[in-house]
Amino acid sequence: MESLPIFSLIAYLLVILTTFWAFIKPKSSKKLPPGPPKLPIIGNIHQLKGASPHRVLRSLARKYGAPFMHLQIGQVSTVVVSNPRLAQEILTTYDHIFSDRPVTTASQILFYKGQDIVWAPRGKYWRQMRKICTLELLSPKRVQTYSYIREEELIRMRMSLELSTGRPVIIREMVVEMVNNVICRATVGDICKDRKILIEVLYDIVKALSAFNLASYFPTMQFLKVILGKKSKWLKRQKQLDTILEDILKEHQNRPSSNNDDQEDLVDVLLRVQKTGHLDLPITKDNIKGVILDMLIAGTSTSAMVLEWAMCELMRNPEMMKKVQAELRDTVKGNTIVEVDIQNMPYLKLVVKETLRLHGSLLLVPRENKVDCQVDGYHIPAKTRLLINSWACGTDPEYWENPESFIPERFEKSSISYLGADYQLIPFGAGRRVCPGANFGLAIIELALATLLYYFNWELPNGLKPDDVDLTEAFMISSLPKHPLQVVPVTMSSLLAD
Repeated sequence: MESLPIFSLIAYLLVILTTFWAFIKPKSSKKLPPGPPKLPIIGNIHQLKGASPHRVLRSLARKYGAPFMHLQIGQVSTVVVSNPRLAQEILTTYDHIFSDRPVTTASQILFYKGQDIVWAPRGKYWRQMRKICTLELLSPKRVQTYSYIREEELIRMRMSLELSTGRPVIIREMVVEMVNNVICRATVGDICKDRKILIEVLYDIVKALSAFNLASYFPTMQFLKVILGKKSKWLKRQKQLDTILEDILKEHQNRPSSNNDDQEDLVDVLLRVQKTGHLDLPITKDNIKGVILDMLIAGTSTSAMVLEWAMCELMRNPEMMKKVQAELRDTVKGNTIVEVDIQNMPYLKLVVKETLRLHGSLLLVPRENKVDCQVDGYHIPAKTRLLINSWACGTDPEYWENPESFIPERFEKSSISYLGADYQLIPFGAGRRVCPGANFGLAIIELALATLLYYFNWELPNGLKPDDVDLTEAFMISSLPKHPLQVVPVTMSSLLAD
């Protein structure tokens, strides 16, 4: 939902000239949710430009008194939920109705016609793959088996930072490389010779999923996909991706099998389940590729962003930085952090939870209803796209005091969970489509943040003050700082020498 480029405006004129008749039809007498006034043809598209989408949608909801808001985005009827009470109603009472995903050109091309888990329609296949994901791919035991990968990659990041002591570093570059390495090693192992190209392709896919795509909001106007050039670009990227994933599968299939489940990466697990899982529905190669893609994108697109935001917030709040560092340095025995230490670091966990509240997943992956339904007294036509503004739920003043301030202490006496049970905090979603990889992502985030804060003190370069840290957002699947955070690492040994 970025500001629209010139060629998109030209496309609007083509739509108006060639399809105006398609929009001349009687209005429904049924009561839709309230929302802003709509223009002919484009509906509310013009109101979605400017700031990040989660902020624009919350502003519209507040302006029109509509926490359950109807928008007409081109030809696509859309409802937006910006309130924890309504999010709970949708994700519990009506979850079976709104558990499908909208079919888009991007998801069909990039995710093997929705044969992954994230974009697959609800049904036997989705339930089977979800079960495999929960019990095999991302179970607590499986997440724990990858602890050595996390620890090895964090040692590598730490050594790189030590070489940069006293000089400004871009924290994003460090954490993105570390997270990508962890996710790739855990998912496809150490045998991916095209890892760099794979990461580039994944980054392009994340951009494709995040950017405003005019053609997706005029689904009957197929010529727009050609005019705007999106489809050809996605097909090219998917071909590159498929070649890499095909090579990964062949390499896994050709190497000797291990009898030790603890040495399996996620591709090994999927191939084992495919062969011996006694499944209701067979798993194809495209199914496996789609699930691999889910794992890679979900892991690489969020964990690094959350880490950068946590560092931004702590650099703006030096007293909080000192507090969490004191906890770390009082807790860790010896000179090595291990994952079991994290369980004895309550303030670190509060910092992560508050970062997820303000900077986690901002808009949940869209959903769609198959049939007409009534929600909160309003009529929702079939095939309406549902957006849940999880950031608006996490900053709702009815539920949060000083909702847009970074205050980890707000959770000290709170039992609020971020794993889908409390709808004022749903960075991982909730209901049937709740993210199964939450524990995997949190394991990376908590240990990485602990590593950054235990082994180093941090300073701002060029005489900058804490208030100078820029929290302006750029939007992708999650948000990240528009201007990457630059900081100066100072090692503990340097401090002792002083």
